[in-house]
Parts: sequence; structure tokens; C-alpha cells
Amino acid sequence: MEALLAQTRENLSQWMKTSGQPDYRTTQILEWVYAKRATEFSQMTSLPAALRDQLRQSFSFSPLEVVREIGSADTTRKFLFRLSDGQLIETVLIPASQALYGSRSDRRTLCVSTQVGCAYGCKFCASGLDGWKRNLGADEIVAQVLQAEALCGERINNLVFMGMGEPLANYPNLIRALNILNAPWGVGIGARHITVSTSGLAPRIREFADQPLQIRLAISLHGATDEVRERIMPVNRKYPLEDLLDACAHYVSRKKQMLTFEFILIAGVNDSPAQATALARLAKRLQAKVNLIPYNAVEGLEWVRPSEGAQDDFLTILNRSGVPATLRREKGHDIAAACGQLRLQVDREKSFAATQPMD
Repeated sequence: MEALLAQTRENLSQWMKTSGQPDYRTTQILEWVYAKRATEFSQMTSLPAALRDQLRQSFSFSPLEVVREIGSADTTRKFLFRLSDGQLIETVLIPASQALYGSRSDRRTLCVSTQVGCAYGCKFCASGLDGWKRNLGADEIVAQVLQAEALCGERINNLVFMGMGEPLANYPNLIRALNILNAPWGVGIGARHITVSTSGLAPRIREFADQPLQIRLAISLHGATDEVRERIMPVNRKYPLEDLLDACAHYVSRKKQMLTFEFILIAGVNDSPAQATALARLAKRLQAKVNLIPYNAVEGLEWVRPSEGAQDDFLTILNRSGVPATLRREKGHDIAAACGQLRLQVDREKSFAATQPMD
């Protein structure tokens, strides 16, 4: 049985044709799902009962069970969702007041996951501490947006694919989900209000540059030299900085948009003036902007965030070099909003409970 939320208009139209149904039913179904937000076929009352039965036999909805929801004092909200197979993923709603990748003060940004866990093992990240489990289907990616809107009661109009997992490692499902999220018959979020973040999969960046949507791209750089980057990002051994920058140059040449370098500041690792100077050179080479993010501490990892003075000094070097840069004081610090932390916490709670003797 196929997932309804993974179907494009073309897929659904072909199913209608094969099933002997008129094509206008395709439009009706999509309106029920994305405009009226139906979650069951029984709610699609403008469809004949026989067609609803056919749909029920061929397609499934992709319900996400809310396992836990925590809200921050700064209004960041994190949702822990359980998938149909019991796996857990996280989705974070970021405050409208926080500027993030082109978002304005009137925007609500959702940070979306693309995998259960992560295989890339960035040393500062909680997502990969328990390894990679599986890719999310396009339906499970789309469902995060629909479910978050239902929970917050407002429309999401800015998306960042910075949640659990490496988006470009789940490329086919990512592209299908992006098309559904962008389409006017789907969720209808503008391409320029969607940002995909990658740890640096150079071949996929080149492929992503050649797809037609004008999606923004952010690079999780976190080190301005190979020596520093390899210390915290194992992917740099396979795709060192020169390969990554070459792929980024291809992207910029095809998309004609400004690239973003994400740079998590970690005390004693990548927060030195030398790293700031090297980062400025890389950013100017590609006319990229820089988003500085003080490290959000993760239980079990050794890293700590720099002092605010050190953060400001790093930003000053970039600004004096003529690089557009922002320093984002991390939202959700009081609710462990960094990727994977809540899932890891709940999984460990379950493991601990399983080891306790029965009464």
C-alpha cells in the first residue's frame, strides 16, 4: 500500500486513469488533503463512497503520533513524533522573531528531519550518537509540516531541512517531498523559503544544483580548514574542502543565489581568530553569507560553547572582512533543542526502564 502524502499530482492522476475515474477527482482529493487537511478518507464527503473505498484499499495516510512536546521560554517548540514502525524523529518550530535563512519577523520556521538517526557522525551532534536507522519516506517528511501546523494552529511558511539526518543522503525522497511542499496543489511553500542543509556531500550538491526548484542551500561547514573540519566532521575525509567548495561554486553558478555557511562555534576547537580569518576567505570566494551558531551542549559530548565575548570577536573579524554574517544566539537552549537530543533522551529512558526488575 502506498502513502497518500508521497503522491504527486501526476502519480495520483495516473492512478485515477488506471482506476477508470475522471481526472477532476485528483483535484478534489488534493484539496481535501492539503486545503481542508483531511486525515481520513471518510472525511472526503464530496467523493463517491465507492471511490473512497478504492482509495482506502490503495493508499494509506501517514499519521505521526506525538510522543512528547516541549516548549521553550523563548517560544521554541520541539515535537517528538513516533512513526508507524515505532521509530522516533524530532521536528522543531522556531520562533517568528528569529531571523533564519531569509525568514522575516512574520515567519514561522519549521526545522524538518529527513532520516531516523544519521550515518555521518559529526562529533558535536546528538542525531548520530545511536547511528543511522533508516531514511524517511517523502510522506513522513511532508507529514511533519502538516502535523506541526495542526499542533500550533498556524501556517508554516519557512522550512529548514536541518533536523535529524543528512538530507542529501536521502535524495529521492527529499526531492519528492520538496516538490509536494512547494507545489500550489500541495502545501504551497515558496521555494525561496525552503533551505536544505548538508554536511558536504559534494556529488549530491552538484546534482541538487541541476534540479529546477530554486531551493536555498546551506553548508554545515563548522571548520574553515581541513585540519579543523576533519576533527569534528568525518565527511571531510571523503569530500575535503576543495571538493566541497568546487561543488558549491557549481551550485551558485546554476542557482544565482547566495549560499549560506553554517558555523557552529565550539570553544577551543574552531572559535579562534585564525579560523575566523580563514572562514572569511572561503565566504568571500563564493560570496557566501555566514550564520554563526554558538554550540548547544549535548549530554555525553565534551564540547562547550565559547563565551559571548569570544563569539562577538569572531563575528567582528568576519564583518571587518566584508562578509555578511549573523550571530544566532541559540533558541531553545533550555529545552535541548539541538537535533536528536530529545529522541536520544527518550530512547535512553526506554532502555533504562527495560533493565529494571518488575514489581
